[in-house]
Amino acid sequence: MSNVYLLPVAVFLIFQVTFLGTYIAAVLEGHVVPTVPYISDAATYSPESCVFGQLINIGSVLLGITIYVRYRHILQLYEHHPELDVAVLRHNRLALWFGLISCLGISFVGNFQETNVRIVHFIGAFCCFGCGTLYFWMQALISFSILPMAGTRIYAHLRLGMSVCCTILFIVVAVTGVMSHILFKGQNPRKWYPSDGGWYFHVISSISEWIIATVFSFYILTFTREFRDVSLDHPQISLISYSMTI
Repeated sequence: MSNVYLLPVAVFLIFQVTFLGTYIAAVLEGHVVPTVPYISDAATYSPESCVFGQLINIGSVLLGITIYVRYRHILQLYEHHPELDVAVLRHNRLALWFGLISCLGISFVGNFQETNVRIVHFIGAFCCFGCGTLYFWMQALISFSILPMAGTRIYAHLRLGMSVCCTILFIVVAVTGVMSHILFKGQNPRKWYPSDGGWYFHVISSISEWIIATVFSFYILTFTREFRDVSLDHPQISLISYSMTI
């Protein structure tokens, strides 16, 4: 399996197609207003919610595989380059856990709509963006630590910049999102109009969410270059022989 570099590409494409496709379908169905709804608001009602949930599940699985491959990639680098700091192993383990929790959060967001199970949906969103941002910080640190054995300084700085961007946007989404819902006086948050109150906070929060989701996808895409040097072997299968008496 030498085409491992296609994993980040697949993750990038499936999430971008899911977000944009769901938004277009929700607007055409009249379930949301076109003026920048939250990503999850566009996936609240069927049929778009069904397609969104299915594609998000596939995307979260592919993302989990990508995160695991990156984890094993760093382990291999450490084994072949003893001069690397042992802190790389610690950061790598933390990154793996943060990344997998973020994948679980993405699945929660896709399968537990805000209108049905609000608490689980918000927990999933927090895990997705919060742990995802921590994963990016860990990978930025790792990217600098493994130079020049793997990666480039440009990609390391790019990942650091994306991590800073995601941190700022995560705070903005959380703060303005809470403020907008406190000030909201309308009937349906999926159809939020300026006269409903909290409009500007809502717009800032939803735009920030779209940007952070896009940055997330591009961050994963940056692994493509390094994954070109990675190949996977098929797992070894061992048969346990046993005798059966009748």
